Formats: sequence, structure tokens, C-alpha cells
Amino acid sequence: MKRIIIICEGQTEQQFCNDVLQFHFNSKNIYIHYPTIEKTGGGIVNWEALKFQINTTLKKDPTVIVTTLIDFYGIHAHHKYPFWEQAKQQADKSIGMNIMEQGMKDNLPPELQNRFIPYIQLYEFEALLFSDITVYQNNFEDNEFLDYSYLEQTINSNPNPETINDSPETAPSKRLARIIKGYYSDNDNHKVLYGSLLSHDIGLLKIRAKCHRFNQWMTKLENI
Repeated sequence: MKRIIIICEGQTEQQFCNDVLQFHFNSKNIYIHYPTIEKTGGGIVNWEALKFQINTTLKKDPTVIVTTLIDFYGIHAHHKYPFWEQAKQQADKSIGMNIMEQGMKDNLPPELQNRFIPYIQLYEFEALLFSDITVYQNNFEDNEFLDYSYLEQTINSNPNPETINDSPETAPSKRLARIIKGYYSDNDNHKVLYGSLLSHDIGLLKIRAKCHRFNQWMTKLENI
């Protein structure tokens, strides 16, 4: 059985791997393991810290493939990711993500590069949760919505949810907090729960149909 290790930015991405991706890859005879970033136990870190974890993981097992599931939203200049400045300057942020991902790959030792498939989610994992409005209707009562019309507006104006921007006020997770009552809690448990619930009910087919970069990443992993 082939093996993939998905280094997740946090618990929300980790739960998504457990509840949605694991069954899909098992059906293709691919085993996945999905630890969070080690240095923080979840949360973006500087590139050198993440690179150390990637290198260490690849060296431990010469047969394993390593990939990442991290958000562009949380990466800033001080994290020193390869080609971050060039990526920010791109009008088409998908091109920017490709530049950064290639930079991450090229920054590893040459002998490890062919087993590393970098992936940066544009702009946040939570963007995937805007792939289907019906799951909100099916899972929440009217009194659990703070602003249902804002949900409709967000989905209708973003045929590809990955284009939802990275503003501190209107990033995908910030929109969900404006739409769903109690989305943020003191310990973030609701954020993880809702991420798992919504992504599971939307399903991979709909997410992949709407979110093009995510679909490209999935295709690469399926073809290892």
C-alpha cells in the first residue's frame, strides 16, 4: 500500500483528512497519515521549521510521500517562505501559489524533492466549505444563522470558492463567523466541528468540481 503523510496546519485540516480524505484514499489503496505541524501542534510556522519537519519525515522512510495542507492566509513575510513576495505580487494568486510551492520543493535537498508534493490552500481551508449552499440549509436551523443573505451572496459571487479573499474581515473563516452563530468559541472546537460536518456533507465530488487548485492537488496525490 502506498503511503502519504499530509502535514496539516491545524486541527481543522486534520479532521478533514480523517473524516473526508481517509476513506477516499483508502479506496485507492493509499494510506494517509495526517499530523499537524510539530513546532506549534497546529498553526503556521516559519519555513525553516516546517522544512525541518518535512526533511525529517522523508528521511525516516524512503518510500513515503510527504505533502502539506497549509493556508496562504496565515503566511506572512516574517515566515520567510520561498518566493512569498513574488507570490503576493501576482494578480492571479493561483500562479502565486504555484511559484511558492515550486520554491518550497526546490529548497529541499535534491535527493528528497521527488517525494515532496507541496500544497498551499488558497486562501484558507474554509474556502472549500462554500462549495454547496444546501448543506447549510440541511444542517442549521434558521435561528442558528446570523446572516443567511451574506452566505448566499458569498456563494453566488464566487463560483470558485478559492477566490474568496484574504482580508482580515472577509477571509473565508471570517465570513463563516459572520454567518453561523457560535462558529468561533473560546477553544475553537466549533470551528473544527463545523469544518468537519460541512466538508463531509458537501463531499469531495462537489468540492473538487468547484475548487480547481484543490482538485489538482488531489489528482497529484491519487497518481503517486
